[in-house]
Amino acid sequence: MQALKFFAYCFCYLLYPLSFLMPRTKKVLVFGSFHGAFNDNSKYLFLYANRHLRPQYRPVWISTKRETVANVRRLGGEAYWVASAKGIWLALRGRWWFVNAYTSDIAFFLSGGACVVNLWHGLPWKCIEFGIKKGALAKRYSKEDKWDVFFHPACFIRPDYVASGGEKVTEIFARSFRIDDGQCIPCGYPRNYLLGRPHDEVMDFIGQYESPQTLALAKKIQGYATTYIYMPTWRDSQRNLFAKGLDLNALNEVMAGQGALAIMKPHPNTARPEHTDYSNLIFMDSTADVYAILPLTDVLITDYSSVMFDYPLMRGKSMILYQYDYDEYVTEREFNFPLEGNIIGREVTSFDELLDVIRRKDYQMDDNDRAAFLQKFWGNTADGDSCKKLIDKVL
Repeated sequence: MQALKFFAYCFCYLLYPLSFLMPRTKKVLVFGSFHGAFNDNSKYLFLYANRHLRPQYRPVWISTKRETVANVRRLGGEAYWVASAKGIWLALRGRWWFVNAYTSDIAFFLSGGACVVNLWHGLPWKCIEFGIKKGALAKRYSKEDKWDVFFHPACFIRPDYVASGGEKVTEIFARSFRIDDGQCIPCGYPRNYLLGRPHDEVMDFIGQYESPQTLALAKKIQGYATTYIYMPTWRDSQRNLFAKGLDLNALNEVMAGQGALAIMKPHPNTARPEHTDYSNLIFMDSTADVYAILPLTDVLITDYSSVMFDYPLMRGKSMILYQYDYDEYVTEREFNFPLEGNIIGREVTSFDELLDVIRRKDYQMDDNDRAAFLQKFWGNTADGDSCKKLIDKVL
């Protein structure tokens, strides 16, 4: 299997230089996302382009999964399987490539000569890319292990642009991607479009663009007094665990006592537990679009995830930072800035403390702290108009 993968990559390396020879048109906008899914920033920017840029431009979604192609077409978008003749042709013709992480979101070997706009997938609280000095990814970015580099060539392609927030994070993005500050576009994130929108508008969006399962969850939420959502980040050492330090039975009991619901959203790279049948806990599919559901929740529980920066964009919400394994976590990943003075939300370090805070509802967010936090990390990009700002800058 490894030998087959090796020869497949060798073939792609032979094709890659040829992609530079293809004349590209600025009228074709190519979109894609990690794991072949239709999600995150690319999804929301594609929907915006489909609504506002046609017929002057031609937005096209390219995916490694046929079911994603079928879904995008069902929503009224133009989409193709990456290995189809039309998919290859349009990927080679498109001047602009919009990706969530790397050119491999579409197809690395077809990217030569394209202008790559990296939308990324979260403000860089933790060290990313070439800022990583320790942990599992260090051998790729710091040590540049030859085999790791060989099998991940897209990680070493410098994007032409990166979507960013305020000046503080722009400096980090530029350093992490080895680009100039001027290549970072201060626009915010397209995926935050729904955050702060009226309830009816959110429900209309879910009904139009999301799966029946997501729509059913959105309707179910309305039957509870309070809705919590737990979104732990991915840990190199816990790939086969949803989360350590979490007693699901005890958490379910507290939720039931409050008439509350807790939505459990595993990271896409983390396995979910085998038993998920609880009265007041619901597990979302790890690949589902959680940003369509976030506006309908009341309290976010997270740890070191970049969703901490997004959730305060909504007024009247609360947040709990459940950092039960900080000492262990920092041995695997480094932070771009210290926690003290750079985070917001109620901090807890043990499961018992988490339950106590939930029981007492001791997690309200101060409005002044929230405003200062948004200004620090989002600057003037927190207005929910990121799609227009990004498109205006690029096109």
